[in-house]
Amino acid sequence: MHGIELVSVTVSQLTAKIKRRLESDLLLQDVLVRGEVSNYKRHSSGHLYFTLKDQTASLRCVMFRSYAGKLPFEPEDGAEILARGRISLYEQGGQYQLYAYELVPLGQGALALAFEQLKSKLAREGLFAQERKKPLPLFPKRIGIVSSPTGAAIRDLISVITRRWPVARLLLAPALVQGPLAAPSIVRALGLLQEQGGVELIIIARGGGSLEDLWPFNEESVARAIYACPLPVISAVGHEVDFTIADFVADLRAPTPSAAGELAAPDITELRAKLRDAYARLGYGLAGKVRFAKKRLAAAASARIFRRKEELAAQKQLRTDELARALEQAMGEKIKNADHSLKMFSAALTQLSPLKTLSRGYSICRRDDEVITDASKLKVGDALELILGQGRANCTVESLPGDIDRKSLKD
Repeated sequence: MHGIELVSVTVSQLTAKIKRRLESDLLLQDVLVRGEVSNYKRHSSGHLYFTLKDQTASLRCVMFRSYAGKLPFEPEDGAEILARGRISLYEQGGQYQLYAYELVPLGQGALALAFEQLKSKLAREGLFAQERKKPLPLFPKRIGIVSSPTGAAIRDLISVITRRWPVARLLLAPALVQGPLAAPSIVRALGLLQEQGGVELIIIARGGGSLEDLWPFNEESVARAIYACPLPVISAVGHEVDFTIADFVADLRAPTPSAAGELAAPDITELRAKLRDAYARLGYGLAGKVRFAKKRLAAAASARIFRRKEELAAQKQLRTDELARALEQAMGEKIKNADHSLKMFSAALTQLSPLKTLSRGYSICRRDDEVITDASKLKVGDALELILGQGRANCTVESLPGDIDRKSLKD
């Protein structure tokens, strides 16, 4: 135009100015965009790149690794999502795009979608295959438990096992069972039990809760730790209607922690009854064989060929009677000895019960969720809980060894 001097700008200057203009608009710095995912790609750096589109337009999007690592599900092409983020300009490409920091699937919850995605993935890899399931030991002597030491689940589980099979020794590996730190805690507890010699079976237990509460047992790290465990694992998570990924990977699923105790431990009362029944049936069977043999012998003695051998037959009959009496006497003695052994075994098992140990004057000292076995870990003012043979007591540390006042605990 005549008389007007135009001021030129470089491409970089113009792009920077447009970028500043976009970023100065507060409405564009926290925006929700709904659309269909296309051209989705997870880069080796961990960043996500994709496009949101509808019938007439498309929007390039990026989600940096710090946000992508927190996604509970994996976006897929064709899925409709709601993306939250800020609009800015990528200067090198000269294109505006959405920098997303939150993605929500539409039509299905994020956790439910993540559950189905991981379930399908692990099923394809064979982690749920029935042929890889390990059988449970019939009479386990050492049972490992992964659970919270303060929940109702562990109390129910211990009660059932000690009642049914008091000969078993229980080893608890305490773990968090809820929250973002629970999954690594469960994996660590599984590893600790595998390092203990003699453990024959592991039970993972937690009470009921919402999908969010039970989510640590749907984490891939927990599933792979269970799969890699060389010992049989029972998953007892939630109530009967709750299913987790851990249930599918474990060698056996129990609908509740109490049911896990019944599946893991045989009933010693039933075993005693079966043993007594077996001894009785053995005695009846042998007595029947003796009677049958006596009848055959009597029939043979009355045969024509033996009519002149009455004396020989009489001697054989006397010998048979003697053997029968000796056999009946021996069987009676065996049954009597077996019953005595059962009574002694039962008494020994009762003495091995953890509850019996507490009743003899021992106690368990806990600070919060930690079992205290070393006085050097205590400090004055600590609140403690004592678990006794009958009931519990709350205490406070007033002094420690080395103090002037030697009294250690006060109710």
